[in-house]
Amino acid sequence: MGQQQEKHMSVDVSAEEARLRIRLAECYHLINYHGWTEMIFNHISVRLPGEPTRYLVNAFGLNYDEITPDNLLTVDAAGHLIGEAPHKPNPAGFALHGAIHAARDDIHCVIHTHTNAVCAVAMKRDGFSHDNFYGAQLFGRVGYHAFEGITLYDEERPRMLASLGDKHVLVLRNHGIAVGESDIARTFFLLWIVQRAAEIQCHAGMVPGADVAISDDIKRACSRDAATLIAKSSAADKMFDAAVRKMRKERGPLWAGDRA
Repeated sequence: MGQQQEKHMSVDVSAEEARLRIRLAECYHLINYHGWTEMIFNHISVRLPGEPTRYLVNAFGLNYDEITPDNLLTVDAAGHLIGEAPHKPNPAGFALHGAIHAARDDIHCVIHTHTNAVCAVAMKRDGFSHDNFYGAQLFGRVGYHAFEGITLYDEERPRMLASLGDKHVLVLRNHGIAVGESDIARTFFLLWIVQRAAEIQCHAGMVPGADVAISDDIKRACSRDAATLIAKSSAADKMFDAAVRKMRKERGPLWAGDRA
C-alpha cells in the first residue's frame, strides 16, 4: 500500500483518499479470500476523510475480487452516486450502511455479511452465545433487530438504529450481521471475532453434552478487554496488514498495478 500505487491511480483524489481506497479494496479482497462473500451482494463502506456525508463503496455487479481502488464509488448516505463513474452503486443495498453512517459519528466503516455461521446464529432466538472465547468478547456489545424483509426501505432505518443503540455489532434477525468501527482495520478485526464466535457456536451445537458456562463477571471483563484492544492499540492494524500480506503471498497482485 505505497506511494507507487497512488501514482498509478487514475481517479483524481488526494493522497489520503488514495490510501483509503487501497485499504478498502484490500478489505474487499480479504472478505473474498476468507470466503465471506455473498456473490455480488452486500457492502463494505467507509467514510471519506473530511467528508462526513460521503462514503466509498463497491460498484453493484462486481465480485469482491474484482474491486480495485479505482472502481470504488463515492456515494451519499442514501447510496446515490456522486460524480461520474462507468459503474453504478446499489442504493437499495446501502440502506443499512447509510443509516449507521448518518447516525454514528464514531463509526467510519461498516461491513455486512451473510456467512453460513452468522446466518445460523441470527436465526436463533437467543442469538450469540457468550460461553466461548470469541463469544465472551461480544458480551453486552451486540444489538438485535427483528426481521422486516429485505432491507430496502427508509422507514426501517430508525428501528435499525434503535436496535443498534450505542453498540458496534448488529444482528439482523433471520438475515445476517453488520459491524462498524472507527476504521477499516478495526471493523475487519471485529468482524473476525464475530465470525469466529458464530463458527464455534455452530460447531459446539453439534457436540453432545452441556456447554461449560462462563460467569457474567468474566464475560464483562473479557468484553471490556477486547473492546479496548480494538480501540486503543495497534493490534487491528497489525492483524489487517498481516492478513493482507498472507493473501498477496498466496494470490499475487490483487489488481492491475498492485505493487504492494
